[in-house]
Amino acid sequence: MRRKIFTLIMVLTSGFLQINAQTTSAVGQYKIVDTQQQKCYNNEAEISSPAKGNAFYGQDAQFDGNQASYTDNGDGTITDNVTGLMWQKGFEAMSYDEAIEKVKAFNLANHTDWRIPSIKEAYSLMLFSGVDASSRQMYEVPKSAKPFVDTHYFDFEYGANGDRIIDTQMMSSTVYKGKTMGGNSTVFGVNLADGRIKGYPISTPRGDKKHTIRFVRGNVNYGLNSFKDNYDGTVSDLATSLMWQKNDSEKGMNWEEALAWVEQKNAENYLGHDDWRLPNAKELHSLLDYTNAPQFNHQAAINSIFAISEIKDEANSSNYPFFWSSTTLVGQRGGQQAIYMCFGEALGFMKNRRTNETTLMDVHGAGAQRSDPKVGDPNDYPQGHGPQGDVIRINNYVRMVRDFK
Repeated sequence: MRRKIFTLIMVLTSGFLQINAQTTSAVGQYKIVDTQQQKCYNNEAEISSPAKGNAFYGQDAQFDGNQASYTDNGDGTITDNVTGLMWQKGFEAMSYDEAIEKVKAFNLANHTDWRIPSIKEAYSLMLFSGVDASSRQMYEVPKSAKPFVDTHYFDFEYGANGDRIIDTQMMSSTVYKGKTMGGNSTVFGVNLADGRIKGYPISTPRGDKKHTIRFVRGNVNYGLNSFKDNYDGTVSDLATSLMWQKNDSEKGMNWEEALAWVEQKNAENYLGHDDWRLPNAKELHSLLDYTNAPQFNHQAAINSIFAISEIKDEANSSNYPFFWSSTTLVGQRGGQQAIYMCFGEALGFMKNRRTNETTLMDVHGAGAQRSDPKVGDPNDYPQGHGPQGDVIRINNYVRMVRDFK
């Protein structure tokens, strides 16, 4: 009862329901930079832009958002003209603890208010015009690989903080509320070589992991949402100027079906609107709430203003779905995968090298961004895929979005 009374007092005195540290009363301060994906794809390869009513209509490249715009200040700093953030042009490989110590006295271009970027600030730099460098040969950069950051402005190097070419994980300040890999304290990072967000153990028996560190300053409200329940089945985010479906699809579907499902909802004038779309990766990422985690408070990584379906995961335990974006993750085999966000645990079948037994565990953290095949049978992947055995679901959920003025 005391908690309820205290919450009510806070609402009445502030005039704004500040649900948690991920929200703010600021308006328009979280402008999402477009993904810069300019090509369309079917389940395998590039295609011409589909017409409305045809298969694969409604994907990322068919909608233009806030186009990326940077200014090189000529002093080792880059200003993002969309987000209002100023970035360090270069980077340095160091551990989590080293970065925390370094930033305390960091001075660049006569600025001393630098910080380690939050995961949402770091993700603002991600551009999905990139091509995933991952391949079976992890020590040689494929000719078709392309970084997921604008290298005209930002320094970049494959393998900058490790032996493999994909060891280019830009560390954030966002520490996971749960544990990964069976009990490791974990910090989230954006990989500009393979186009993903994962949680990385801060320390392992082999020592502290090195990360790519790039400091940021300015716009302290960036990445903070300002949600308003419209009480009509929609939620507006005044920080991003996006309106969201309050409920989700309540069922999983493959990527082509997800795009078609949105079109069907538009034909029905769902909730009074006919301009819904499947959100692109960066729009969908804006909904993640890193103050929540199933291990921490038994909640999905989303603000409680939204309804979210519960599922039974691969261990038949209660969990939360992955959600499709409209963005293709282009790789060495073309456009076979699309990006999803983990609002539940980012599970994987980890193999014990000594016993050869596998254990399903949270390997990357709720709030990770990974990718699934766009079509297929999840039963074909009984041990997941990749070094951490990432679970493959294919039939992911949908939460629609639209712009509002």
